[in-house]
Amino acid sequence: MTLTADRLGRFARHIVLPEVGGAGQVALSEAHVVLVGCGGIGSPVLQYLAAAGIGRLTLVDDDVVDVSNLQRQTIYTPSDIGRPKAEAAAEWVRRFDLGLKVDPVVARLGDDNTRDVLSGADLVLDGCDNFATRLLVSDTCVKLGIPLTTAAIGRFQGQVANFAGHLPGHACYRCFVGDAFDAVDCDTCAADGVLGAMVGMVGTFAAMHAMRVLLAGHSALGEPQFGTLHLIDGLAPSMRPLRIAKDPACRGCNAHGASTSCA
Repeated sequence: MTLTADRLGRFARHIVLPEVGGAGQVALSEAHVVLVGCGGIGSPVLQYLAAAGIGRLTLVDDDVVDVSNLQRQTIYTPSDIGRPKAEAAAEWVRRFDLGLKVDPVVARLGDDNTRDVLSGADLVLDGCDNFATRLLVSDTCVKLGIPLTTAAIGRFQGQVANFAGHLPGHACYRCFVGDAFDAVDCDTCAADGVLGAMVGMVGTFAAMHAMRVLLAGHSALGEPQFGTLHLIDGLAPSMRPLRIAKDPACRGCNAHGASTSCA
């Protein structure tokens, strides 16, 4: 694939970076990313993945836009209230860059559709708000051999990590949280509160971290840092890395125990 003159102009500031370059920009243009969750984290993630020129985006969300979302989900406007988030987010992408392919999926991921939705992706970025979906996505990524970027926030603490549980010796997301959270209940922004700028910080970092994976082997942006959890403290502010060890008993990333079921 080669970049046309207008694409070269659009991404000129990327291309002049030795850490990205022309080869890196072509790799981004050829990449397919599935974004699970088009809410607080998904909103800044989508903005910066689209701005980076990710060639194909699949957007997954079964929720609709609510007035309370506008405080942090910056791709939506009051005119989007009541619309499916995946469709409104896809419309935002089309307005932003006609050169990108975008597919909205207005559905909740479950055992019946997750494999089909994630198949063919170069990377899955999960910013959803419940452990059942996070674990299902992680287990499916392992089975399909797809790298996973996961991002979460609780009040003023953010967590971002890249996982490659399909690779020998590498941990998966289930190695980190275990099996105890295979349930749909989870702390919510409605109950705990959330600062819009904090969500933006975590989502933007997640987009950057995803690009490390997509550019690996094409440029020198940096190592994907698989299995390293980055803890972001928005109050301090500070960030510290935490290495996640592979769990030898994990049923998500061990060859004889992988499962995509959730309780």
